[in-house]
Amino acid sequence: MDRLLAIDAGNTSVAIGVFDGDELIRTFRVASNRDRFTDEWTIYVDGLLRSRGVDPSSITCAAVSSTVPALREIFENICESHYAVPLLVVDASVDHGVNISYENEHEIGPDRILHAVAGLAKYEPPLVIVDLGTACVFDAIDADGYYLGGAISPGIGLASSALFEKAALLRSVELKAPENSIGTNTEHALQSGICLGYGALVDGMVSRFKSEMSGDVTVIGTGGYIDLVRGTVSCFDVFEEDLNLRGLQILSKRAR
Repeated sequence: MDRLLAIDAGNTSVAIGVFDGDELIRTFRVASNRDRFTDEWTIYVDGLLRSRGVDPSSITCAAVSSTVPALREIFENICESHYAVPLLVVDASVDHGVNISYENEHEIGPDRILHAVAGLAKYEPPLVIVDLGTACVFDAIDADGYYLGGAISPGIGLASSALFEKAALLRSVELKAPENSIGTNTEHALQSGICLGYGALVDGMVSRFKSEMSGDVTVIGTGGYIDLVRGTVSCFDVFEEDLNLRGLQILSKRAR
């Protein structure tokens, strides 16, 4: 049985998964530290695996996806040189098998490819997939399984960091959804605007997508910030925390 190391490196965090065949047996999520050298990342990933009872030498294949070119190069080098296993790199040129209805297919990021691959593998289209990460990404797949495109907006963490940096009188607050939308103090008002505001953004955009699509649309929520809006939105049908890792596993299996 193949043991796959799947790495999805984003701007904010790196998701790492270990699959035994089709089963996801271990997951890790760590900060996307771009100051680490390749050797440091190698030691770090090995340590993560060992901390959860996975012998690094047991890895037989790997798959890497990243929206950060520098991190993609680092993890490619680790998989090829340190683990020395067959490697699949997911980029615009990969044979993903998804029908595309988009003006320029090569502009589609690897994260959005993985959304489509994993979503279509588990759910009947039409689909709307919402990924709350560094960016808030919406992807639409029609009833015939064609990837249509979607929308991209600044993510919760990015937008709130910019607000705290640029607004001199506003201090950083804990990101959590308050019970009421009308804030009775500045902290409450910020939490309402950020967390409940993004929930309203998600509900509103999904509603717009559905109005432009036909059929019974299944709405999938994923991404590192999904828990911040999980209880404040009404549009989600299912949550798939490891959607991109599953997409990597599916594409790696097809390629072997």
